[in-house]
Amino acid sequence: MSHEWKDKVVFITGAATGIGESVVRILLDEGVKHIAILDIAEEAGKSLQVELNSKYGNKTKFYRSDVTNEEHFLGILNAVVQEQGGIDVVINNAALMNDSIGIYKKAIEVNVTALITSTLKAIEIMGKHSGGKGGTVINVSSVAALTQSHVMPIYFATKSAVLQFSNCIGRPEHFSKTGVRVLTVCFGATDTALLTDEKLGTFDKYLESSCLDQLKKGFIFQRKESAAQGLVDSYKKGESGSTWLVVNNLPVQEISGSVAEAYQILSQNVYRL
Repeated sequence: MSHEWKDKVVFITGAATGIGESVVRILLDEGVKHIAILDIAEEAGKSLQVELNSKYGNKTKFYRSDVTNEEHFLGILNAVVQEQGGIDVVINNAALMNDSIGIYKKAIEVNVTALITSTLKAIEIMGKHSGGKGGTVINVSSVAALTQSHVMPIYFATKSAVLQFSNCIGRPEHFSKTGVRVLTVCFGATDTALLTDEKLGTFDKYLESSCLDQLKKGFIFQRKESAAQGLVDSYKKGESGSTWLVVNNLPVQEISGSVAEAYQILSQNVYRL
């Protein structure tokens, strides 16, 4: 079944800059009805709203939001539902990539806790089991969930949690009741501010000066527009619980089979024969 973006109401976090901003721009060209743009970068967000609304009409609204402030965040989500008469797609894109002692707890809250809270609330709002019409949640993970490295173990753990949570809550046992698809998109290394010395951080003093160089090994940095297009395309064809990979400026590819095979291998000695 093919899904189209036209006339959809979209709610996206971490979207004032970077990949999120590129997703917003592509979705407007796809003909969405409205996009709620959430980010902590207030100046960039307001500027983006003015620019896009002057071009496309009053189709976007920026909200300054720290996704870890649950009451405020859910208040915005409910306000969008009230103003737009509902919501069709929630994209949980906000993230921190910083393992430093002073920031790692915040990173876990942003990357995992807030994403889970948003997903559960979105399912409650859109779910057929609670009177909704169904919809889609897209949770952004990373190739960090598919690989292992000593460089940023906390970040890798958070993105692994996103993959596992999204796959499990997207299973047919849930989707058959709610009608809400949950997709996971794993971005490869992408040329954004997230992957800069200013944003990165580590608890390991021996890696402080080489963290970025270590992460660059073996990766081709893709354009943010390529990553964004991959997310947009995954929506059109993804089944609930599916996993999608966007790397090296290539078209998005489904890797659900590989993920399932990996878990079969990991669990082969877990269950009784």
